[in-house]
Amino acid sequence: MRLLSTHRSELNQLFVFELSDGYKVESVFYRGDTLCISTQVGCAIKCPFCLSGSLGLVRNLSSEEIYAQYDLLKDTLPIRRIAVAGIGEPLMNYPNVVMSFWRFKNMGLKVSFYTIGFPHTYLGHLIKLPHNGITVSIHSTRADKRKKLIPHGGNLETLISTLRKEIEGLSKRKKKKISLAYLLLKGINDSYEELEEFVRLVSELGVSATLLYYNDTGSFKAPSEQEYEERFLFLKKHGIKVTLSTRFRKDKLGGCGMLLVNRV
Repeated sequence: MRLLSTHRSELNQLFVFELSDGYKVESVFYRGDTLCISTQVGCAIKCPFCLSGSLGLVRNLSSEEIYAQYDLLKDTLPIRRIAVAGIGEPLMNYPNVVMSFWRFKNMGLKVSFYTIGFPHTYLGHLIKLPHNGITVSIHSTRADKRKKLIPHGGNLETLISTLRKEIEGLSKRKKKKISLAYLLLKGINDSYEELEEFVRLVSELGVSATLLYYNDTGSFKAPSEQEYEERFLFLKKHGIKVTLSTRFRKDKLGGCGMLLVNRV
């Protein structure tokens, strides 16, 4: 595995790695201390709002390939945090992901995860790790709609029951490290009625929420900045802790849903 190229915007640095079989995956350095890494070549979930799964899943990355994204950059960048949030669904490559997790921890790094929560069995294992945060993509509390947004993300009811079971015994401090993500899509899931349903789920589980802004990949429409802020204030008014997409996540280079396999 080798570093093939580097691309820069005002906010992010995107790195393209070539694997031994010729496939290419990407990592992003952002916020001045965080490296967002990939876990698969492609993704089987195939969310229509995300470019990373547009070619489907090619193969899993080995634990060495996951770790190498950090290892090849650690001497030139002040990396203190790892976000397992790049190309691929980490739970679908869990054995290799957890092996690399412990290597990162042994290096003194803080590690957070972004997942759709499937396979559900591994979600319980993930929650028990000494992680620095887990964000679980919900995007809709209505099973039929979530199925369209996350086609191969498992059963919503099973996901919620798994979360309920695994989070129930956690301390308040550990619950604060779990967040449910909601990607706001104009005319799809942005009604106040649906947001109220999301609030109830977040409140019931005692976790926090992340209201994500849609980076345009051509499949949906993003809300206006005003509409996005109004929905944020609506969630906040209902008493849940909610965070917004940062400017790094909204950046065209390396923002959420913008990483590619085999970038030219």
